[in-house]
Amino acid sequence: MSETNSDPLRLVQPAATKVRDPVSGRSLWLAGMVREAALDDGVLTLELWFTPDHGRLDRKGLEQSLVANIRAQGFSGELKVIARMESSEPAETKPGGTVAGMNTPGAVAPHGGPIEKKALPGVKHIIAVASGKGGVGKSTVSTNLAVGLRQWGLSVGLMDADIYGPSLPTMLGATSRPLADQDRKIVPVQAYGIRTLSIGQLVPSDQAVIWRGPMVMGALRQFLQDTRWGDLDVLVIDLPPGTGDAQLSLIQSVDITGAVIVTTPQKVALDDCIRGIAMFGQLGVPVLGVVENMAWYELPDGTRDYVFGEGGGVKTAEEHGVPLLGQIPLQTQLRTSADRGQPAVLRDDALGQSFMSIARTVAESIGVR
Repeated sequence: MSETNSDPLRLVQPAATKVRDPVSGRSLWLAGMVREAALDDGVLTLELWFTPDHGRLDRKGLEQSLVANIRAQGFSGELKVIARMESSEPAETKPGGTVAGMNTPGAVAPHGGPIEKKALPGVKHIIAVASGKGGVGKSTVSTNLAVGLRQWGLSVGLMDADIYGPSLPTMLGATSRPLADQDRKIVPVQAYGIRTLSIGQLVPSDQAVIWRGPMVMGALRQFLQDTRWGDLDVLVIDLPPGTGDAQLSLIQSVDITGAVIVTTPQKVALDDCIRGIAMFGQLGVPVLGVVENMAWYELPDGTRDYVFGEGGGVKTAEEHGVPLLGQIPLQTQLRTSADRGQPAVLRDDALGQSFMSIARTVAESIGVR
């Protein structure tokens, strides 16, 4: 199809989706800042709308980024970007649900304020998978839990809230770019029968996400409230590691049915696991249980080498009165399955059965099976 006869949105939407507005924290496309795109005789014309909160450097940088992305889409014709400015009064609703000169209801303020709690239409239960520290296999558990719940017959979504270290696209083999529908809602990518969304599907794998807090909060809000999740029995959210502002704001923005804590048996991980349990307790979120990952390494003769200590997750669960959902051994098959985008829960072996058992216990604990 020639540039003259093609749909301008095929050029503009992917390009605008890649550019993050520092004021709203949303992409230019979902913030409704790109309007009136038209392609006529090889000339692409569009309007780029700013608010009084956008400084001169903001406006210049956003326009340059948008133009560069459109060129990267393969457009070589004449390109005209018309800059427009919203009036600060009265506040006027723009396409896409944003409001000129102020934050959308439910948004995170530019200084990083809390997100207004808002129900997700059609989503019955939300499960947060958390860890007190990184490197304990939280995303591995999140991926296999979500696919396992789907294997038990539930409709499932999986949201990757780890903006700085997104790994779910690799673990699910779901690297396609999500697009937006006619209502400017993000349409999740399908993988293994579940709906997935990750910043890793929007940003090239070799590009670092160098964002400050307000932009991270804005992206998480988009993932939650500006996404067409549809009717789901369960939405699994893979939280960033730790107990910081991102975790607190996200947990407070929706009604969380329960949390799953992932840890290794090592003391430094268990200390952070305890902090995670305490965080959810203070926020009134039930802890569905603890998953002890890397519980042991099985040697060729069948004996177990407790590389990171023995039974730490079991003891922590007992001491804090929460269930032990399962123990996952340190296995090469688990690593290779993740690297290949083939969740281990689908394996017909002891490893797959362990994850299926965890998914079943979680489903039963929230009353959906």
